[in-house]
Amino acid sequence: MDYKRILTIQDISCFGQCSMTVALPILSACGVETVIIPSAVLSTHTGGFTGFTFRDLSEDIPAIAAHWKKEGIDFDAIYTGYLGSEKMIDMVTDIFNTLSRPNCKKIVDPAMADNGMLYYGFDEAYASAMTRLCKNADIVLPNITEACFMTGFEYKEKYDEGYVKALLSELDAIGMKDIVLTGVSYDEKTTGVVVKTERGIEYYCHRRLPVGSHGTGDVFASAFSGALLRGKNELGAARVAANYTLRCIENTAGDESHRYGVKFETAIPYLLEELNKE
Repeated sequence: MDYKRILTIQDISCFGQCSMTVALPILSACGVETVIIPSAVLSTHTGGFTGFTFRDLSEDIPAIAAHWKKEGIDFDAIYTGYLGSEKMIDMVTDIFNTLSRPNCKKIVDPAMADNGMLYYGFDEAYASAMTRLCKNADIVLPNITEACFMTGFEYKEKYDEGYVKALLSELDAIGMKDIVLTGVSYDEKTTGVVVKTERGIEYYCHRRLPVGSHGTGDVFASAFSGALLRGKNELGAARVAANYTLRCIENTAGDESHRYGVKFETAIPYLLEELNKE
């Protein structure tokens, strides 16, 4: 197995099982050398907590990138999650251009919105900046809300396959390359991912649990990135990530004290099984 190196750029939420505290162990479990740039440090994530601390680390990033360039450190893949500011997005674009190995996979999880609304602290200007970053990526991992904010497409709670195909066409029209649209559900019992590549549009779905949790988008994106570097194609990586995310939710369901994240650690053996399937 080739030993790949990935850089992930996102925040550290010290408590809450999301962002970097999810990405680093999952990517490492996939057998990938994982290098990090933290975009910010928060005491907790912003979902369901109040009074959290936030420290922007963007001032450190140009010096880190310059040092790596001097040392000849570069990457087979660069995966971004929650960034937090337009300035940070511009810095990531520079890193894409300077620290990528040949054929580097640039993977962007927009991580800015859900359920028809932008996350706390974000606005339309941030969504526009994120759209520019996604145009520079090889693979983007938006949910339906994020795709709508990036295209101006009407957001709908209820939709059909025609709506999803039209939304994918809008993303394609503004310059997105390969697209993995997450959280696509055509009925109450199933949910899944739609993958648009040069092979066409493919859909993978699985059973839908009647519970939600913070951090599952980060779990999916991290597992997807790790599976991709393990040699899976986009649909195969999406299948691994979706199955793993479902198992994480299943392992957490019923524990009312654990609504801030999912017990992803307990499902890592299952992730390895999925990775080793043909």
